[in-house]
Parts: sequence; structure tokens; C-alpha cells
Amino acid sequence: QVQLVESGGGLVQAGGSLRLSCAASGHTFSTYNMGWFRQAPGKARAFVAAITWSGRMTAYADSVKGRFTISRDNAKNTVNLQVNSLKPEDTAVYYCASTQKTIDSSASSWDYWGQGTQVTVSS
Repeated sequence: QVQLVESGGGLVQAGGSLRLSCAASGHTFSTYNMGWFRQAPGKARAFVAAITWSGRMTAYADSVKGRFTISRDNAKNTVNLQVNSLKPEDTAVYYCASTQKTIDSSASSWDYWGQGTQVTVSS
């Protein structure tokens, strides 16, 4: 049974930072591309960042480029998202996802999902 468990969310002031983590189990982590999505109240789930199974390639939404960094540790079965220079519009539930398909910004292309971690940015 595949499990993705996010952690690291919280309440932070604008300009602050957080480090989100996702611990994976139940599948061969090193063969899966990993991604982060977010969903704000009343909005659709949106792509944030992704990293290939090898860690050699990454992709980011334009809105987070230069502020967020995705990384992975295949030895620890974890993927992280360092989020810096946070803005109130970054407030959302952040979800970890995995797929063996080509990285795609569409949520429907991803196979497994975590339960999410709340990030709230105050102005």
C-alpha cells in the first residue's frame, strides 16, 4: 500500500520560510517522479514543483520560481520542498504526489497522493 505523508506546514509571516517534507512508503521510491501541488480554498489543485526519479531534472510553476526548491533523497525515501519568501497568496494545503509517468502539471496525471499539509502565510 502506497503512503505519502507530508509534514512541515504551519503559520508563517510573509517573507518567511518553511521546509515541507514528504515521506514515501509502499513503492520503489527511486523509480517514481515526485511532485508538489497546492490547493487554496475554492480553487483547483495547482502544480507547484516536480523532480524526476533521478533528481536530475526539476520543474516549477512560474509563480514559485526562484522562491521554492524541490529536492529528494532516494536513500531516505523523502522529497522536500523548501519554500522561501512566502507570500499570502501561497496560503494553501500542499500535497505530495508520485507517478511513474512523465512529469505533467495536470493533477490527473499523478497516481498517488498524500493527505496534505497546511501552509498559512499572514501579511
